[in-house]
Amino acid sequence: MSGHGTPLRIGVLGAARITPLALVKPARANPEVVVAAVAARDVSRARAFAAKHGIDRVHEDYETLIADPDLDAVYNPLPNGLHGRWTRAALAAGKHVLCEKPFTANAAEAREIAGLTADSGRVVMEAFHYRYHPLTLRAEQIIASGELGEIERVETAMCFPLPRFSDIRYDYALAGGALMDAGCYAVHMARTLGGPAPEVVSAQAKLRDLRVDRAMTAELRFAAGHTGRIVCSMWSSRLLRISARVVGDRGEMRLLNPVLPNLVHRLAVRSPGGRRTERFPRRASYAYQLDAFAAAARRGVPVPTTPEDAVENMTVIDAIYRAAGLPLRQPS
Repeated sequence: MSGHGTPLRIGVLGAARITPLALVKPARANPEVVVAAVAARDVSRARAFAAKHGIDRVHEDYETLIADPDLDAVYNPLPNGLHGRWTRAALAAGKHVLCEKPFTANAAEAREIAGLTADSGRVVMEAFHYRYHPLTLRAEQIIASGELGEIERVETAMCFPLPRFSDIRYDYALAGGALMDAGCYAVHMARTLGGPAPEVVSAQAKLRDLRVDRAMTAELRFAAGHTGRIVCSMWSSRLLRISARVVGDRGEMRLLNPVLPNLVHRLAVRSPGGRRTERFPRRASYAYQLDAFAAAARRGVPVPTTPEDAVENMTVIDAIYRAAGLPLRQPS
């Protein structure tokens, strides 16, 4: 663990568009964290990124950053197919890792990383930031309280428009596809709200090409007997839909925008006690996530988005691809 009195010093792999929102901005308000270094495939991009965001150190390449003895942790927002490779390298160098979703290219690679993490004594956390926001914690509390009765159905959706088909998120060689980039959220939300290890009953894909999905729908069945459905897309008639619905035999809960609740959100409950809407702080879910990562790395505080949790999520994703007749994603 990092020393309790010194900030967690994080190095960033790449100059990804998500990094300012997911790490740089929340780190400025978090005294336990410093974004201390960056590296990119093109060192000029890394220098420009560092200058723009006030990062002191620029490394020539990923390997040099990971080997930097002054860094405690690595943030890995690289393309999906590269997540496993560079998380593996960071662990070998003794670094904690905050890895963007999806954790790896497939479940087999996730199991490998989980095993390496268990042997390392380091913290590896998948960046499902929504999971750390009070809205999600409250939704779990409502389900656990029994207010909705026995759960019968869980439906989740993560749809956003990405019509630029040259984007790396459509690239099979980089483990792309709508289920990977949008659907990993829908699957994770279904598991968070519905329970562990759902069985995939069926799945239907809308294709960008023979191997890459631009949209996916899947029917699920949970061990307790209730059913579920996930819907995701990067290009379909459902241009924008980020939601979750939990139906019980005594009531229903609906979540609007649980992924980025700081922008707009709603938690609505209908139960024998009546109807109500609950609101939550506008603080970004990424800030709560960084709090949790720092607490885990510095003080050993447990987190829910562990490598073991990622193995289960990737297992469901693999099963959906199989049910839809598409090949599994592979490491790049």
